[in-house]
Amino acid sequence: MDYNIIIAFVIATTALALSPGPDNIYVLTQSMVYGKKYGYVTAAGLVSGCLVHTTLMAFGVSILIKNNPNLFFTIKFLGALYLFYLAFQVYKSDFSLDLAKGIGPRKGFWKLFGRGFVMNVLNPKVTLFFLAFFPTFLFSSFLNVIIQFYALGLLFMAIAFVVFCGIAYFSGSLANYLSKHSKATGILKWVQITVLVGIAVYILFLDN
Repeated sequence: MDYNIIIAFVIATTALALSPGPDNIYVLTQSMVYGKKYGYVTAAGLVSGCLVHTTLMAFGVSILIKNNPNLFFTIKFLGALYLFYLAFQVYKSDFSLDLAKGIGPRKGFWKLFGRGFVMNVLNPKVTLFFLAFFPTFLFSSFLNVIIQFYALGLLFMAIAFVVFCGIAYFSGSLANYLSKHSKATGILKWVQITVLVGIAVYILFLDN
């Protein structure tokens, strides 16, 4: 078992969870408008959806690796290209944080959880991202590949949940800061680009 790979996965996942994106901005808006508890429930729903993507990725990719190990490099290469593409899309976008966008009437906890879950499950980009991200971080030569994917998936979910809950907890302070500092959105844009490019480079040059 290579603990260095696990540490690298934790660092990369934390950086991704902290970088601005639709999920954490959605958690932020729900927390600002309805309160921290609603933000926590939203976070739980979003993170739970990752279990579905983990399952799809684990069984599909593990079969490919088992049947043809040479495909691993192809998966790595295409995964890195996808991350570069995401970084380019962020660069081209008008990256503004509309904190009031998409906020509807207050919902019950279970409805809010279900909405976050469905939003995540029905987003095919999450599956593509998992396919690009996870195979590079297989950390054991003797553990079953499917078990490793689920271990990484659960670790990813735990880290994302902690970060999202932190965003919910500090939602008031974050909202005040963003409203007073117009340049913050530009900085956040380049933070996300840097994180995506950095992980893509790591995937390309990691020896497995």
